[in-house]
Amino acid sequence: MTLVLTRGDLEAVLEPETCLAALTEGFRCADAVPVAGQRVRTDLPFPGTATALLPGLLPGVEAYTVKVNAKFPDARPALRGVICLHGGRDGELLALLDSATVTAWRTGLAAALGTHVLAGAGEILGVIGTGAQAELMMRGLAVLRPPRALVVHDTDTERASLFAARHGGRAVGSAKEVAAAADTVLLATWARTPLLRLSDTREGQHFTSLGADEPGKQELAADLLRAALLVVDDRELAAGMGALAAADLPASAADATLGEVLRGEHPGRVSAEGRTVYAPVGLPWQDLALSWAAYRAAGGSAGVTPPDRERGRSPRQEMSSTVHSRPGSSWM
Repeated sequence: MTLVLTRGDLEAVLEPETCLAALTEGFRCADAVPVAGQRVRTDLPFPGTATALLPGLLPGVEAYTVKVNAKFPDARPALRGVICLHGGRDGELLALLDSATVTAWRTGLAAALGTHVLAGAGEILGVIGTGAQAELMMRGLAVLRPPRALVVHDTDTERASLFAARHGGRAVGSAKEVAAAADTVLLATWARTPLLRLSDTREGQHFTSLGADEPGKQELAADLLRAALLVVDDRELAAGMGALAAADLPASAADATLGEVLRGEHPGRVSAEGRTVYAPVGLPWQDLALSWAAYRAAGGSAGVTPPDRERGRSPRQEMSSTVHSRPGSSWM
């Protein structure tokens, strides 16, 4: 029987600490998988795009994921989709998971991890784009390195004010104002032209850019990327559809991958004065890391029918159950 995990089910079983541990281990070992993950994107004759990530694979996990997403920037939520978790022994469909929730968790927490590894000692955090992924970045950083102060901006001023109020920060009127005030800046937007250039920044700052995850999207200008120690999750993907592609830079412009930094193959930040940038695209194995954690936490085990859990409401086990999506931001 297939386990169906909706947004509510996932938020009941996922924990930031467990997910951060799974993502850290994944970054260290995912390159050992002999089958490369693929990210496929296509335009539509509608105001959105379709994306598929497959297969999500990790050493030691006898399962894989296939994710299908619809991205419609002007819709609420902006991202809807489903992740299929299959058993590796016979292809059994072990679970269907709400993609919007898993994607927000894995993207936001992986961004928090990269930020923690690369950022300097400054304690003022800036957030540009205050949607679901920004919320998860905040939750991850609360575990890894809680900020002393917070400044935020969003094109939706009401959303920015609410985000600031929830997290004890203040909202400002532009991305440049965030960069002027913060030591570390997180960007999670739908921007298609650079929000920040080198001249908007100063030495010692760190920037994590999540928005440049498909062709045409860009948050950081080429001069800033060239001046910084630039870390990505995958060089070729970054050059094909991520931050490097948007800035017309080659794969060789990336100084390291986060996996290389976590494995000790690259030192990461080497001085307090240097600028650093983490610009991931998002990889299929990250979907597996969190989907597997959620599946096991909900009682699942490959080849075994998952039992119901007493936690207020049980995971759906009917294939006809509706898979709900988490609300997105005005940008991401």
